Amino acid sequence: MAGVLVFCEVKDGKLKKASREALSAARKLGAGDVAAFATDSTIASDAGAYGAKKLFAASIGPYETEIYTSALEQAIKEMQPSVVLFGGTSNGRDLAPRLAARLNVGVASDVDRLEWTSGKLRARRPVYSGKAFATVEVTGNPAMATTRPNAFPEEQARGGAAEVVEIAAPSVDAKAKLIETKASEAGELTIAEADIIVSGGRGLKEAANFSLIRDLAHAIGGAVGASRATVDAGWIDHQHQVGQTGRVVSPNLYIAAGVSGAIQHLAGMSSSKHIVAINKDPEAPIFRVADLGVVGDLFQIVPALTEEVKKAKTH
Repeated sequence: MAGVLVFCEVKDGKLKKASREALSAARKLGAGDVAAFATDSTIASDAGAYGAKKLFAASIGPYETEIYTSALEQAIKEMQPSVVLFGGTSNGRDLAPRLAARLNVGVASDVDRLEWTSGKLRARRPVYSGKAFATVEVTGNPAMATTRPNAFPEEQARGGAAEVVEIAAPSVDAKAKLIETKASEAGELTIAEADIIVSGGRGLKEAANFSLIRDLAHAIGGAVGASRATVDAGWIDHQHQVGQTGRVVSPNLYIAAGVSGAIQHLAGMSSSKHIVAINKDPEAPIFRVADLGVVGDLFQIVPALTEEVKKAKTH
């Protein structure tokens, strides 16, 4: 059967946001019925709600590249889809090219638009650090793509539970073994899927002042981001870094405090829907992409903004 197969990830018994977005994009593509692949068969109702008719389930535990590649390959052989989509998570970006190489097909990465035209998958993706966009036609069957988080709206199809098709765990002599998984700080949102991100830069002056960024992020319900300079200085972990050598993000709201706006940073966040910049330097490059710019002392503005957010939420 033709159609679209979506690699889905599960957290706390529910589909991750990036997977819900990929399922929604697959349904709108018009390339046939949508199916999901996951390691948890209990999310059949969740997958069905976002348009999946079938759920190929493999009980293979936590993510390990070689095992997941073989299991998803089995699902592809059984379904024979025309398109395979992956949410642009760490796992999705790792798995897609490995599987594409094994099947000798093309893969478009970090796409923000998809079209199914005359039996071909066309995708739009940013190039040259986000300064331009390239529309590519993906060769091979099935055509593959990873979707940029927050680029595709998640929309429920209100369908019934997906039909579960069990996939036998593959026999793989994996060269790598998962030893330990370290979770991020409790209550800390990841920047990969956050709708709101508050980022701090060298303007914070020292690591202790990242508490200002965290306070605002927690008050507004967002994730904590950071510039490369602050990560290199050891002020915050790399998982928070936004930019070419960190995460490329597309939240609905991006607040940058004390971030000058180096080209590498802009490449990672310029596709955000709304950008607010706070910087004492009126010539800072960040203001070129900002929808709203505030020239002033972040040590006065950020705490005041945090208090106003808290007041607004109590009314």
